[in-house]
Formats: sequence, structure tokens, C-alpha cells
Amino acid sequence: MSRIVTALSDISAPYDALFVDLWGCVHNGVAAIPSAVAALQQYRQSGGIVILVTNSPRPRKGVAKQLVHFGVPQDAYDDIATSGDSARSAMYRGVVGTRVWHLGPDTDSRFFEPLNLLENPVEITRVPLDEAEGVVCTGPFDSLADPESWRPDLEAALARGAKLLCANPDIVVDRGEVREWCAGAVAKMYSEMGGESLYFGKPHPPIYDLARRRLHALGNTIADDRILAIGDGILTDVAGAIGEDIDSLFISGGLAAAETKTTEQPDPDALSAYLETEKSAPTFTIGHLR
Repeated sequence: MSRIVTALSDISAPYDALFVDLWGCVHNGVAAIPSAVAALQQYRQSGGIVILVTNSPRPRKGVAKQLVHFGVPQDAYDDIATSGDSARSAMYRGVVGTRVWHLGPDTDSRFFEPLNLLENPVEITRVPLDEAEGVVCTGPFDSLADPESWRPDLEAALARGAKLLCANPDIVVDRGEVREWCAGAVAKMYSEMGGESLYFGKPHPPIYDLARRRLHALGNTIADDRILAIGDGILTDVAGAIGEDIDSLFISGGLAAAETKTTEQPDPDALSAYLETEKSAPTFTIGHLR
């Protein structure tokens, strides 16, 4: 059974760094969560390092700008690792070809800005689906639409034998009180149809490698047993931490609030049943990051 705790400070002392999810933990897609911001500020004041590890398809600078808009202060974190940056690096190495179709909203167009961190990146050209070698998915065109509306485009991509690069493995997120589909749901459907989907965010290793590089760039080499991962996604944040042999703090009041009967804290019996159903074992659980 995951140990239920009342505050981050109850368990943070053994950890030199945190890998912290954003959506559902630090903000709700509309505004910062004050208790979470205060907890991270306190942790950093005690000497800890906070790397925000997010499945956002946006580049790091775009996420930082979004955090300002949400009211998350810069002194709540040290750096950011995004699924978008990990996926962009792969795209510019040519993993889905050089002629790609973008499946996603126009607001994600910065995903295709030149990436100058790689030696000899390939040249990427955005083309219509019927000319594409591969698909770059940053999310559905309409995050509230019936998923069956995605099927015709995915069938066309499948017929071309196109690989799909998924820039955000999340299935859903909650924007305030509204639940929205993410790129991970599209990639899951494509895989179920027989297509090949490539993932670069949580729970997959590339984003954790990027997070460790962010730590190293700050002048820190920290052993995995001194890192705590925090997040509300049992299939992304917690599963990724377990796969990396990193301890985890599950935020039960996010995506699984209903299943765990979380208000301030989860109902122990409901939490136990949920974790049994999901075959998951986070190290710790708390209702909301504080």
C-alpha cells in the first residue's frame, strides 16, 4: 500500500531533486495551484532542485511563458524538461522521415522551429497527409471532439505506412473542470489500428534522460535514489518513475480524484482499490501537492 502523507515536507529530506509534473499538480490548466507553488518554493529554499517534467508538446521556452501566464513564479523551479523538446530532437534526427504531416492545432506550430542543439539535423518539411512520410502528432485538432473523428486521417496515414511521432503521451488532461483529449489518445488509437507510434514523454525513457541532462547542466550529478518524481498520472508519472527506479509521490486529487474519492486527501480504501486495479505502487500518495 502506498504511504499517504500530508505534505511534501514530510518526506522530502532524503531527496536532492524533484521531477515534478505540471498539469494537475502545479497548475490546473487555467491557473497555478497556490499550495503546490508554496511547497516547491519551500523545497528549493531548503537546497533542493526542482525540474518540471511535462508531457507538453511545447518547447521549454513556450512552457516557461505559459507558466508566467498561469501565475507560477520562477522561484518555484530550476528548469524544465518537456516531451516536446525530446520529441523535437527525435524529429530532427529523422525518425519519421523528412516530409511530415502535422496532426495538431496551429497553436503548436512552434514545434517545428529549427533545433540548433543537434549536429547535422535533417531538414523537416511540413506537407499534406497524402505526401507525407510520417506524422507528427502534437494533439487532436479539436481536443473535445469524438475520437472517432480522428479515424479517417489515421486510416490514410496507415495506408501510407507512416510512423506517428507522439509529442505528448498523455491520454487526457483536465483544463479547469473540462477534460480534454491529448496526443497520447491519438497515438493509442493509431497503434490499435496497426500503426507504429513513437513516444518521447512520460512514461518513456527519453524524457527522463532529458531531465537528467537538465540536472547535469545545473552542475549536479544526482543518483536516482535521491530523486523523487511527483505527478497525478498513474500511467505516465508513476509508471515512468517505477520504470526508471525512482521513488514517486502520487497526486490522487488530479486525474484520479473520482476513483480515489479525493477531496483534501484520498479515501484509503478507494485508493487501495484504484492502485490494485491499475497494478501500480507509488511510493507515497497525497491528495494535492502542498
